[in-house]
Amino acid sequence: MDTIRLYFRSMKMLLRSHLQYPASFILQLCSQAVMLGGELLAVLLIIDRFDSLNQWSGGDLLFFFGVMSVTFYIMECFARGVTSFGPLVQKGTLDIFLLRPRGVLTQVICYQLDPRRLTAILVGVAAMVMGGRQSNVTWTALKALALAEAIVFGGLVVLGLFFIEAMFSVRSVKSIEVVNALTYGGRSACQYPIDIYPEPLKILFTAVAPFALTIHLPVSYILGKNLFGWPDAAAFLCPLAGGAFFLIMYVLLQFALRYYRSTGS
Repeated sequence: MDTIRLYFRSMKMLLRSHLQYPASFILQLCSQAVMLGGELLAVLLIIDRFDSLNQWSGGDLLFFFGVMSVTFYIMECFARGVTSFGPLVQKGTLDIFLLRPRGVLTQVICYQLDPRRLTAILVGVAAMVMGGRQSNVTWTALKALALAEAIVFGGLVVLGLFFIEAMFSVRSVKSIEVVNALTYGGRSACQYPIDIYPEPLKILFTAVAPFALTIHLPVSYILGKNLFGWPDAAAFLCPLAGGAFFLIMYVLLQFALRYYRSTGS
């Protein structure tokens, strides 16, 4: 509980620091809205050009886009510090974190907040609402639970992928850009249903970075579609793979930190 209280206190302080320059803050919010709005426009153009994509209607595509955007940007907003491992290592700040009584990961997560992503989250929510209405989604308690699982466990997959970048940063000082193929590349690819892609990408985002299990299966259940031909129970059990993926990456990150060498600063 003390760690949670420390986290929220840190987020409050970081938000206040961003609000010290309100004009800059508002412009950054608008820029993020425009950027994600451009991606949303691309989805709308696809919907306008094609009546359906495989078994998915235009409303289904909007709903997938919204859930993936909300999931990814929540983590990028409130766990932004994890993506800062590279600069922390280069500046020697990680050395200071290791000397403090708090856990390194707790300090890193509390290190940075990116409130610009709040508008991106709102765009994602708007896409979810529009998509749900177009697809005539009838909400039930089970569908609400499936959505909550998709966002929570999908977020854990995103955070686990950020851990991979952190592990490379510890060993190589600079972050490895190829990891972005799974993080930001995965976000862009998994905004659409996984079954529209060729087999290698299906395997990548099911067995390696399990967005298909944590997000696509629950969303398919909500939309009344069957993604892999599996029973409905899979929509509630498969997202747990996101928790397993997170735990594995967390253990590997702790292992990598044991071999961290100080910058000498």
